[in-house]
This record gives sequence, C-alpha cells and structure tokens, in this order.
Amino acid sequence: MSWTGNPDASVTTRIATVLNSLNPSERRVVELIVDDAEGVLELTAQELADRASVARSTVIRTCQSLGYRGYPQLRVALTRQLAQFSGRTEDYGESALGRIRSDIDTLAASLPQIASALTETAVEQAVVTLTGATRLLALANGLSSPLASDLAMRLTAIGRPTEFVADSIGQQIAARQLGATDAALIISGSGANESSLKAARSVQQTGAALIVVTSFAASPLVSLADVALVVAPAHGSFRHELEHTSRVPHVILLESLVEVVAVRLGERARTTRSSVLEILSDNLSE
Repeated sequence: MSWTGNPDASVTTRIATVLNSLNPSERRVVELIVDDAEGVLELTAQELADRASVARSTVIRTCQSLGYRGYPQLRVALTRQLAQFSGRTEDYGESALGRIRSDIDTLAASLPQIASALTETAVEQAVVTLTGATRLLALANGLSSPLASDLAMRLTAIGRPTEFVADSIGQQIAARQLGATDAALIISGSGANESSLKAARSVQQTGAALIVVTSFAASPLVSLADVALVVAPAHGSFRHELEHTSRVPHVILLESLVEVVAVRLGERARTTRSSVLEILSDNLSE
C-alpha cells in the first residue's frame, strides 16, 4: 500500500503509517533510513541498495510506497525533516522535569502531523455516522480500551448516547445486536488486535456501520471498516515512533471528533451539556 495522505507529511509519519504493509526487502531499506537518516542523505540509490542488500529497484519501490516519485524526492523530504528538528536547541537538562519539558516541546512541534493521513471524505463520513446512528458502540481492547471508555462518556455527555463494553466476549454479543441503522467505533493502534477483529466481524454481520481508528493504513481492521481514520504519529524522532506506542494522537483526534459531533448536534448538545454541569455541581463536595 502506498501513502495517500497529506503530501506534506514527514518521512517519519509515512514510514510509521505504512510500515506493516512493506515487504521484507522494503523494510530493510526503511530500517537503514530510520537508523541513519543523515547518512542516507549522502548515499545514491545504488549505494543505499548495496547497504540494504537489495536491488536498486527495491529502493525506488520503497520510495514510491512512501508516496515519493523516487529516491531524489525522498532525500529532499529527509533533508527538510532533519532541518526542522535540528533547529531545536532548548536544553532543559537531564533531570526528570527537564526530560518532560523536552518531550513536550518535541511533541508540540510535531502535532500537526497527526492529521496528515486523514482524508476529508473519511472524517466527514465518520462524523455523519457518529451523529446519525440510532445506537452507537465504542469498543477497544488492550492499551486502547481506556480511550474507548473515555470516548463513550464524552459522546454521551453531549447528547450522543454511546455504549462502552469492556469485556471482549461482551463486545461481540453487543455487536451482534446492532441493526442496519446502528454503528460501532473500534479503536486499535495496531489494527490487528484479535479481540477487536472479532468484534469488528460481529459488527459486519449485522449491516451496522463500522468506524475504525488506528495507526496503520494497511491492517486487518482497516480492511473490515466502512470508515478508517488513520492517525499519524506525533513524535519527532525517527526511531521513537517505531519503538514506542503513543496514544496521544488518538486522544487528540477523538476529543476533536467529539467537539465536531457536538456542533452538528446543536441545541441537543447544549441542553445535554447544561444538564451534565448541573450533575457535576451536585456531586462536588463543599
């Protein structure tokens, strides 16, 4: 699968989003880019191919899988990304607080990449489905489970009642009871969690709409979805996003989706939010 998102997306974003769809030889090329981006800038396509022990045509094909016409365009994009991040000279020190401040700075600078794999059509279809579904389930497993729970509460608090089911068997049972006018939103960073896949297949059997939020454009869960929202990584370094799973981009997307749905619901959302505030006030201690 080739990159189909924002043409301004960074090399890191493209690699992280399509990594699981690359064949083994293409992955060797990508690993060299991740390990030594600055060194790759000094190499010709043939020299990179020799280092990766692949054919030159594999290097070109890898570039095209990342959405570039060829190797020269990849090198230009690498140069741009390295320049973007090398300009950050703020040194907060090696203390715990210093590391936190440094990570926040890096994250803030790269946040615009989150939406680089999204398309206008997919987002609009997701909003319409979330707003209009008769019944809505929010499902997830593993590290994504808290996000689905939070999403269900947030949507319910704006007048879009949403059910969260934590148990994986319970998810399949609930999904099988959906109808053609209902919908389910499943969150899975990998897009390959077996419990989430079983829930997705259960949704499919009912004719209900399936929205998927994931980090990979090519994954088993995306292949089952009616709408796939691919959330690009938000960390600035090459290797970090491949080695460490972050849910920050998913949280930001989901919170934004809730606000868009609230706007679409109009007075219904405003009335419900007013009731929620009254409830919260009643439950606060003096």
